Amino acid sequence: MTMNCFDFKAADRQYYRGRLGAVYSRARTVFRVWQPFAESAVLRLYNADGEVTFSAPMKRNGGVFEYEKRGDLDGVWYTYLITRNGETVETADPYAALVTADGERGQVVDMRRHAPDGWENERNISAENPIIYELSVRDFSMDKGADFVNRGKFSAFCEEGVRNSRGDTVGLDYIKDLGVTHIQLMPIFDFDLDGGEYNWGYNPRFYNAPSAYYSQSDGVLELRRLVAAAHKRGLGVIADVVYNHVFSAEDSAFGRIFPRYYFRGRDGYSNGSGCGNEFASERKMARKFILDSLEFLAREYKLDGFRFDLMGLLDLRTLREAERRLRRINPDILLYGEGWTGGASAYPERYRAVLRNAGQLPGYAFFNDSFRDGVKGSVFCAEDRGYVNGAPDKGHLDPIKWALTGQFPESFWTGDAAQTINYAECHDNLTLFDKLTISLDGADGERVVKADKMAAALIMLSRGIAFIQAGQELLRTKNGDGNSYCAPDSVNSLKWNSRSENREIVEYYRGLIAFRRRFGGISERKLQTLGGGFFLTFGDFLLIVNPTDKKLTAKLSGTFEVYADGNRASDAPLYTRKRLSCAEYSILLARRTDNETDR
Repeated sequence: MTMNCFDFKAADRQYYRGRLGAVYSRARTVFRVWQPFAESAVLRLYNADGEVTFSAPMKRNGGVFEYEKRGDLDGVWYTYLITRNGETVETADPYAALVTADGERGQVVDMRRHAPDGWENERNISAENPIIYELSVRDFSMDKGADFVNRGKFSAFCEEGVRNSRGDTVGLDYIKDLGVTHIQLMPIFDFDLDGGEYNWGYNPRFYNAPSAYYSQSDGVLELRRLVAAAHKRGLGVIADVVYNHVFSAEDSAFGRIFPRYYFRGRDGYSNGSGCGNEFASERKMARKFILDSLEFLAREYKLDGFRFDLMGLLDLRTLREAERRLRRINPDILLYGEGWTGGASAYPERYRAVLRNAGQLPGYAFFNDSFRDGVKGSVFCAEDRGYVNGAPDKGHLDPIKWALTGQFPESFWTGDAAQTINYAECHDNLTLFDKLTISLDGADGERVVKADKMAAALIMLSRGIAFIQAGQELLRTKNGDGNSYCAPDSVNSLKWNSRSENREIVEYYRGLIAFRRRFGGISERKLQTLGGGFFLTFGDFLLIVNPTDKKLTAKLSGTFEVYADGNRASDAPLYTRKRLSCAEYSILLARRTDNETDR
């Protein structure tokens, strides 16, 4: 039977509720692929040398073609030959749990065999006050200033006792000691390198298969070992998932099996992703794929959260159902994403997860770009300044005030602080250090460091979810490259010797993180301006933020324990003071220890 490939409603009527892909058992594997209007489908099995060892026509069962092959097929490679509208194409299975490096074939996987010892007892990590640390698998371990063995691979996260050339601990042990609660891994599932040697991974091909780029011999086992290594250290693992588009719509498994169905647009591909296409999450079988994939990843890799790239392209109904299913697996799972797009979408905005619709997704958090730009200035202009780097005006203070107090105006996209990801730096755009250096052109290095520390304090003392990019605490620079997705390791790798060179900054971040984890849950907060800065009270604590070149003094008397100033930060008192004075371009965080009244 042939059809007009744009008759998506007819396709949706052929919805299939069962399991798709290679459904494995040791006695047999059932292969299923959905294509309700293809003329035929053929299953092909391959050996490790890429030679066809078996070929058989698949039987139609409603909208699905299936074939049952007896025997233990763990490790066997397979493809489908799909004939539609008189054209026959060969493709890997979009549900494949492993794929070849070129993405041409999938592999049957017995998930029970590809597991580290004790995997069945592995438990998720949860945190009441999350602090997220974003990093790339490759960037983590490529720097030769650290003695990693498995450079650029999942396995590097499992190495213990890794040190830099100065003898300081680095790697996952360092991240644990820094105090963050979760690591967010930039895309770890199969992606196209797009002709280069380096890529961030936002060129997705297969969503369920660990990237061969980060694997050595067994991606399933190695990724599970990474998760176990993080969990052993009390760190949760969040996967950055890119369901909004694929690298190449026509060459993808989706496009080969059923052209155009999985992608928006009729007269061409809608390009809300800015990458040439966007996934039609609202179509029934496209939605099913996303939901099946998320459940598979959450169950099989025991992930503690998902960060959705360009979440503003995904439809609200799919995300609500995803939350319902994922919380059945892990009630404390973290779900968040970017509430914007990379271009205009063909699907109406009222149905998509953009910032203005955050209230319809109360279980999700959204990156707070208003806070980000308030702290350091617009990411779209390197010279633009924010609150910490020379523009401490009301327009930049307001979004910071809202994040610190959790009190948002009605015009803001949320009234719930738990929905905000507060950050000043992520993989996109300039690093915070580079942004501050460029925007404070002519300022000395000390001024840049003071602005960085102030930004860190605003992030860690805000309500909601705190987020930093790996190396932010190391004054990470990418030499002014604001889009380093394909830059070499010399630009992107974490320079682990900076952990020693910037020890004071690292300890400052560590102290702020420790304070947040101990005291950050205080919700009753009040902010008022003070000179050119502001004064925040929460519980017995008082915070002065001074973005000016003059000392600020609060008109308070009493005895105060100081937890952070412009030089140090801690979750324990550093010293005591009778009056609170905050040095220029810095903060002062203190706790009243008596009951004297304000003057």
